[in-house]
Amino acid sequence: MIEKPYIGRFAPSPTGPLHAGSLVAAMASYLDAKAHGGLWLVRIEDIDEARTVPGADQHILQTLGQLGMHWDGEVVWQSQRKALYQQAFSELGKHVYACGCTRREIADSITRIANESDAIPMIYPGTCRNGLPPGRTARSFRLRVPEPGQINEEIIFEDGNLGTCRQHLAIESGDFVLKRADGFWAYQLTVVVDDALQQVTHVVRGADLLDSTARQIYLQRLLGLPTPQYLHVPVVVNALGEKLSKQTGARELDMNDPVTTLSDAARFLELPLPVAKSVDGFWESAIHVWRDRLNQTGEINQTKG
Repeated sequence: MIEKPYIGRFAPSPTGPLHAGSLVAAMASYLDAKAHGGLWLVRIEDIDEARTVPGADQHILQTLGQLGMHWDGEVVWQSQRKALYQQAFSELGKHVYACGCTRREIADSITRIANESDAIPMIYPGTCRNGLPPGRTARSFRLRVPEPGQINEEIIFEDGNLGTCRQHLAIESGDFVLKRADGFWAYQLTVVVDDALQQVTHVVRGADLLDSTARQIYLQRLLGLPTPQYLHVPVVVNALGEKLSKQTGARELDMNDPVTTLSDAARFLELPLPVAKSVDGFWESAIHVWRDRLNQTGEINQTKG
């Protein structure tokens, strides 16, 4: 059996400059692609135009270049691919239904149910699953997940870092949004469409997105799309234990000393690197160490057959 060539990607949202957390995710995906002798793509996930900061996309690309992370092929912007998401949405047909609930109503309903039974997880309660209540109009559109016991209700996948992962969609995820009330396409749909169209074979990203993986695999199966291999790396947190993000006060990367900035990210990934004197020297050592790690786990052999 001939293995597909490795294609990885980094997909930042242009809501501000890169910070230490996003650099760790970018570095892990870059190293995994280069250690496998594969391609590394960059996709700008700007579909949520309300949160997009003008110029942030170019700033991100410039920063990646300064850090020696050179992508393959052309950069893709999600905001230019809306017709592709609409096409996939249409193909889902009966699996999609309109939802007229507001966020407050959903939160109130979840709180009420949780108070009645602590065993019930806090997921969408299915208010509009069998049709919009009288007098309601569609606000968003949700994907209907399988009932407990039905095929695909439990999604099981192997993560390159965490091993066997599983999620019961009905009780751990619930019916999830594909098109939001503000008219923007939801992350779960866009990432599945883009990964397939870009022929991504390996997704390396932060562990904060692990919970989304089962939903994405379910969407891939419904749309008849291939499922990439997944690897989730630890996320950087602040002093309060919160994921480092722009909302939790993440600072822009210090580009006055790119080698130190890169070395800090590598240290978080527990890469035992010698002291680098240049950006090129850093990547030469880092790719070598990452490849050694893959060889020890057999990942390289599995990928290249």
